[in-house]
Amino acid sequence: MKGIQTEVPPVWVMRQAGRYLPEYRALREKAGGFLDLCYTPEFAIEATLQPIKRFGFDAAILFSDILVIPDALGRSVRFDAGHGPQLDPMSIDDIDGLEPENIINHLKPVLEAVEGIRSDLPADTSLLGFCGAPWTVATYMIAGHGTPDQAPARIFAHQYPEAFERLLNIIAKCSAEYLVAQFRAGADAVQIFDSWASVLDQDQFEKWCTRPVKKIVELVRREIDNAPIIGFPKGIGSFYQDYRSHTDIDMMGLDWAMPMSFAKKLQEQGPVQGNLDPTRLIAGGRALDEGVDVILEQLGNGPLVFNLGHGITPQTPIVHVEQMLKRIRG
Repeated sequence: MKGIQTEVPPVWVMRQAGRYLPEYRALREKAGGFLDLCYTPEFAIEATLQPIKRFGFDAAILFSDILVIPDALGRSVRFDAGHGPQLDPMSIDDIDGLEPENIINHLKPVLEAVEGIRSDLPADTSLLGFCGAPWTVATYMIAGHGTPDQAPARIFAHQYPEAFERLLNIIAKCSAEYLVAQFRAGADAVQIFDSWASVLDQDQFEKWCTRPVKKIVELVRREIDNAPIIGFPKGIGSFYQDYRSHTDIDMMGLDWAMPMSFAKKLQEQGPVQGNLDPTRLIAGGRALDEGVDVILEQLGNGPLVFNLGHGITPQTPIVHVEQMLKRIRG
């Protein structure tokens, strides 16, 4: 994002601190609940550094979760084993009960972790912070959990557009404040994850995805000059074409289903990140090598951060991560 050319593309992996690592599983058991892991600086620092120590990735990614924002806003957030995140579903009347003034105070342990990670990282290893995009965060707040097409949030937005816009504005302002605090604590860049951006039609995509992200970018850069910001609106197809210009992000995260010809066109606009299919990392062998080679051949001569097209999965063999890194760096 700063235009520095390297001989080998930098590489990091979404969810690189996680359940595929035995040391993470041991730490999770020690911490107890998932939010205890996120909110205990000692544990969050250790989880963040584990994949750096094992693999030497070019960036560490803060160990946290996108749902710390609704948690900080006063909503009940739980991570039940085998069921994913669970929240109390929101009604229109609940919006006025949110507590945006408490965000930074609630998230102080996360920011302490950012400071500790930056202190412990090698000087040449970047530190990435992140938040969820307002649309994606709102889908969990309204439904109380993830759904296949996030219909509860889409229906809510159709029925109560003014109230929904107010909710997204609250999330956007709080997310921007959170990202600014991460930068000041030591983050080198941040990423905005919009994991459910793909379920909206064109009009709704503009209203509920691009505008709130643009608001976050504007608010962050009022406080942090030229703040490097990555956007990852997963699975948005042709909407990728204008997403960068409409949001003013620096780097575009690409999902694995994107044709390489389209990815190359997006790379002409600026840096891209991605986009190996995570299942190739599970399979290993020839499938993994071929997937790595195609990305390097098609995108390796332009501004690229090598990454997965979504998060690494728990069943990924560690030897396959090593194989991938050897292929990229060899």
